[in-house]
Amino acid sequence: MKKLLHEPLVHFLLLGLLVFAGFRFTSRNEAGEPGKIVVTQGQVESLVTGFTRTWQRPPTNLELEGLIREYIREEVCTREALALGLDKDDSVIRRRLRQKLEFISDSVASQADPTDEELQKYLLAHADSFRAERQFSFSQVYLDPQKHGESLTRDVNRLLAQLRLAGSKPDLSELGDSLLLEQNFEAVPVGEVSKQFGEKFAAKLVELPVAEWSGPIESGYGLHLVLVSARADGSLPALADVRETVKRDWVNAQRSETNEKFYQALLKRYTVSIEDPLLALAKSNQK
Repeated sequence: MKKLLHEPLVHFLLLGLLVFAGFRFTSRNEAGEPGKIVVTQGQVESLVTGFTRTWQRPPTNLELEGLIREYIREEVCTREALALGLDKDDSVIRRRLRQKLEFISDSVASQADPTDEELQKYLLAHADSFRAERQFSFSQVYLDPQKHGESLTRDVNRLLAQLRLAGSKPDLSELGDSLLLEQNFEAVPVGEVSKQFGEKFAAKLVELPVAEWSGPIESGYGLHLVLVSARADGSLPALADVRETVKRDWVNAQRSETNEKFYQALLKRYTVSIEDPLLALAKSNQK
């Protein structure tokens, strides 16, 4: 049964049956006795449920009578509006009808429950979406361009030589200019580096040699001398660690694919002709 739910043909058959049943039900209600309104027990229960959900209590008898009167008023107005064709060329109504039709498609698509094999296949096919971010461990010494002025280049070269002479673990507390950011970073994701220093700075970290002071590298603050101590490429997590996320994305992908195939199947029932769109655009620009 589970395998059948994954088949696109089954999706289309179920969607077709739902649409056909809805059409038959609507047609029977409207065409059978157009001047008669029947408020069924199920509709009354739906009114009670809606009221209870909103007000956290069931309606009183007087309130229920009011709900039924409003339902009848809405039914009368809706039927008369449809009879007058007031639903035609109304973008809000058209959009709502489209949403309701697509909701039927969504309901069918969401019934499928993926197997671990399908989720693993989806995970591998969309690895970039689930891969952990690349991480960097690095140290940085900041130099403020405004503070150093014309001597900035000379001061950068002098400090870089000093850092290289000191090796990989110099005392940074007395070096460079003050900055609110830390001087040492351990296993920081590239996204966080971009957030603190900017994307250009993060991109440069990929190019720098490891265990060697380099620079200067520019950020939104100024210039930095940087030592990259470790660099770890993003790895693809195990399915067990991201199963719910993968399942959510898989279901969304299935829903999108089913909606598109359903639409394409419906579209085949129509002959579409489009009058010159450029002419309409030209007229719009003239207004």
